[in-house]
Amino acid sequence: MLLTVPITTVLGHTRSPWLAFLLMTAALTFLSGHSALAAVIKAEMFPTKVRALGVGLPHALVTATFSGLTEPIAPALKKGGHETVFFWYVTACVGVTFLATLVVREPSRTSLLEDSTPAPQATAPPT
Repeated sequence: MLLTVPITTVLGHTRSPWLAFLLMTAALTFLSGHSALAAVIKAEMFPTKVRALGVGLPHALVTATFSGLTEPIAPALKKGGHETVFFWYVTACVGVTFLATLVVREPSRTSLLEDSTPAPQATAPPT
């Protein structure tokens, strides 16, 4: 979060392919830490009965909203000469993610979604 604006600003002004490569590698190194843990953390948030919906629906909505808006916002800001505003937009998105990680708990062990009564056993139909 702290390095998004500096890295993207330098990346936007560099003419050196090696510097661009190093900056992108540095950024992707930080991103890989998030990517490595994201699936595990999201899966632990929900009991198995609702895990696919609990992880998939919010992910789809957030991706459609923020990633979907990237296509029109980034070129429009660049065309208008306000490219750095987009860098701050990305930083704000990272900041919201950071705040969410601070308040999330591990509810899968004590979730109200998990029913403590055993599920009824399926019986074979009479033949």
